[in-house]
Amino acid sequence: MRAHRALTMTAAAFVAVGLAAPFALASNEPAGGPAGGPGGGPGGGPRNVAVSPYSVHPGSSMEVKAEGCQRGGTVWSPGNFEQANLSGGSPAFATVHIRHNARPGDQNLSVKCHDNSLVATHRFRVLEGRGAQGGLGGSIGPSATETAIGAGLVGVAALGAGIHVVRRRRPVHGRV
Repeated sequence: MRAHRALTMTAAAFVAVGLAAPFALASNEPAGGPAGGPGGGPGGGPRNVAVSPYSVHPGSSMEVKAEGCQRGGTVWSPGNFEQANLSGGSPAFATVHIRHNARPGDQNLSVKCHDNSLVATHRFRVLEGRGAQGGLGGSIGPSATETAIGAGLVGVAALGAGIHVVRRRRPVHGRV
């Protein structure tokens, strides 16, 4: 009987964690659909522009990819990162470094191929800045999701302990 109770409480804890997991993995990245600007055939300018990751913190790096720039090109976003050169090929790519003083919020970047005057734009998000996590020994607290999961687990554990104590204190008929 005790093993049954322990198994039930363990299952309840796993269910609580399982229900909280989708919230912990949620992303603010916009849903599918082709990104980028003008399209067309070869020489039609940059198309299918994509960034990875979509949301970045100031001081971090982001990769920009674009099709249609066989001979390379440039990518820029004033106030967010310095102009960078796209590699040649398909897709062309560049790694940009977001400035430490970049303004948080939705931003735009522009892509232009060397062999065409067309410019494509794409959105990305600069997140609020955070302090450096370099050996400060726990000075950065948990996120809201981590706090909610922890509180749920503590609640389930407290409920299980309370039920166990109450059931254990009941006198068993015929025993002293």
